[in-house]
Amino acid sequence: MLKVFLAEDEFVVREGIKNNIDWNGAGYEFCGEAGDGELAYSMIQKLRPDILITDIKMPFMDGLALSRMVKAQFPNIEIILLTGYEDFEFAKEAIKIGVSSYLSKPISGENLLKEIGVVAEKLEEKNRELEIRRMYEEDMKERTELDKHDFFEDLVKGSRDLPYILKRAKELDIDISGLSYNIILLKIWSIKHESGEFSNTVVKVADQVADLVEEMGGLIFDMNLDSKAILLKGDFEKETNEAVSGIIERMKELFSQYPNIRYFGGVGKPVERITDIPTSFKLASRAFAHLYLNTGNDFLVGSEGAVHSKGDDIIISEIDPRHIDRRHVKEFLRRGEESEAEYFLEEFFEGMGQDALRSNMLRQYIAMDVYFCVADFVENDLLLNRSELGDQIPAADLLGDEQKTKDFLVDILKKAVTLRKDSSQGGVRDVVKEVIAYIDENYSDDELSLNKLAAHVNFSPNHLSAVFRQETGQPFIKYLTDFRLEKAKELLLETSKKSSEISLLVGYKDPHYFSYLFKKTQGMTTTQYRGKGRVEGDE
Repeated sequence: MLKVFLAEDEFVVREGIKNNIDWNGAGYEFCGEAGDGELAYSMIQKLRPDILITDIKMPFMDGLALSRMVKAQFPNIEIILLTGYEDFEFAKEAIKIGVSSYLSKPISGENLLKEIGVVAEKLEEKNRELEIRRMYEEDMKERTELDKHDFFEDLVKGSRDLPYILKRAKELDIDISGLSYNIILLKIWSIKHESGEFSNTVVKVADQVADLVEEMGGLIFDMNLDSKAILLKGDFEKETNEAVSGIIERMKELFSQYPNIRYFGGVGKPVERITDIPTSFKLASRAFAHLYLNTGNDFLVGSEGAVHSKGDDIIISEIDPRHIDRRHVKEFLRRGEESEAEYFLEEFFEGMGQDALRSNMLRQYIAMDVYFCVADFVENDLLLNRSELGDQIPAADLLGDEQKTKDFLVDILKKAVTLRKDSSQGGVRDVVKEVIAYIDENYSDDELSLNKLAAHVNFSPNHLSAVFRQETGQPFIKYLTDFRLEKAKELLLETSKKSSEISLLVGYKDPHYFSYLFKKTQGMTTTQYRGKGRVEGDE
């Protein structure tokens, strides 16, 4: 029920309007009254009416001043001005302020109620539009997260120029402004789920990390299922360094509350320009690669030289090439990502000393050892033939070149990780197939949602969203929306059903929202689409 407030200094007029209209019967709540603008403004701040009826001429604060202040603080309140003066300047000022209606006194209760009805209809339409926009933004939230992921990829790869980055940040409502930047890469997993099996606790902790980052004015982006990238910024390097140290300490405090949680972070170095953020990301990635070389929880700081522990300044000890620890390679093969292969090898080699790969003998020894380690993983862990890696044992001419050796090893690591994912994703693929089949059978259910489907397949909504996107290449909500709208387009062309009927048939109980969504995504109304289809069909 819409609330109406009256500001009128003439007692008789005020009482007449208040008592001679059956407000409840007409569907309104008469929530308050005042005899001057100043008192009215204080009461409006507390009562928050939907419609304000005010006289222009009042003591202490006139109706125009009151309207101006109300519109400034509560732009959604609709205002009806009453006046006993036929002055065009008043009317012009009222229009400028954004007043809905300008009426001359005296006015009958019937005519005033009729005018209130017009204003109420306008207000309800505006509220409906706001609700539709809110519903759309909520539905597209998952899509926005994917867009933010793509934005971060562009940001750290340096593949886009500054004007594009700034424009895209504005479109996604990302505040990228700052004079100093640094990146933290973070992975969180559960000791009880080392194999990568999903953990509800990990999701809970990740959500709390996101809250910490937001609280400290940083930005957080999804890298993959259990890895995050945190971008911190400040007005100068010292401020950014303090932010990095502060959030690491707070994250450590958080992680300490969950004894089964493991974590590892790689920290870059502060940079002054947006276009230098890729440098910070590269150094953070170098440090992050030690996830597979270390066994404990830690945050390591990347640099052009050695990588050291955050806060301890302890240089990581060199690895003796005579005692290459295959466990590091196996650890990467078991849990690493294709995108991390190059950084892992860089740090793996770095630990052996700068000259390790320059020596033909050592390079061949190291490369062959890594190769056989990968082949052993494929055959004994994945139960596949090593021929799945492609070429057999690397030829001597390839191992005679340092860069070709590195490229070869990066390639087989990526292939092995892909094979691991393919062999372990069978269950996930079956789940996604089940979800797609469920959508096909139940898309007309207006309550169909990510949460409902997650419960159906016994996944958490966040995890289902991630694996669905990983398998299909698009967010769940986009897939569902596209599926429903394709069905709607078929019905528009193949039947004479009204748009409101089609809306219900494809799972949208609010026809206004369906119309908004259709025009937003298809670039035309349902009527235009139906007309266009018929014209093309006649050609």
